[in-house]
Amino acid sequence: MADLVISEDFFQDKEPSGKTSHGDGENFHWIWPVNTGKNGAAFSDDEVKAAYADRGEEQVPLGVHGTTVAVDWDSCIAAGSCMSVCPVQTFQWYRTEQDVAATAVVDATFEGTGLTEQDERLDKTDKSMPIREHDCTVCMACQEACPTGAILIEQANAEFHEKAAGTYVKMEGSGNPHAHD
Repeated sequence: MADLVISEDFFQDKEPSGKTSHGDGENFHWIWPVNTGKNGAAFSDDEVKAAYADRGEEQVPLGVHGTTVAVDWDSCIAAGSCMSVCPVQTFQWYRTEQDVAATAVVDATFEGTGLTEQDERLDKTDKSMPIREHDCTVCMACQEACPTGAILIEQANAEFHEKAAGTYVKMEGSGNPHAHD
């Protein structure tokens, strides 16, 4: 397991830079401003750089996708290890559903129909999207399997997801947070 590149407080004092919605009309994941940026593993990986060049796309910082299942897209090298170990298919290759530049997923809606197997990516510009973040069982397998440490699983971050969405409600007396729609 690689050292984690996402700090535990990656969203502190930040507003999301956008979100990606699930086609179910209910679920979405936040996109947080750049965490590692050009210092991420994707910017030094020769295969990733070559894939961007082949597509004629500029490789730019993309930030962290997700809150409780956080994937640093600047460190994601499209290894697919997360997909091979996830028991609930939390992840999909975003380009296999919508073959667009990664910057185009901000405020976009995905149906969740992208491919979910390790080697099904279109190329090394593809990223592991936590499209079903809401289904995560917190087994931690993806975090442990990621070769670049680009994934942080933290269920306690659900509070920050809800606060950013304006759905966070702290229940009186219990001290336990619950989201209400």
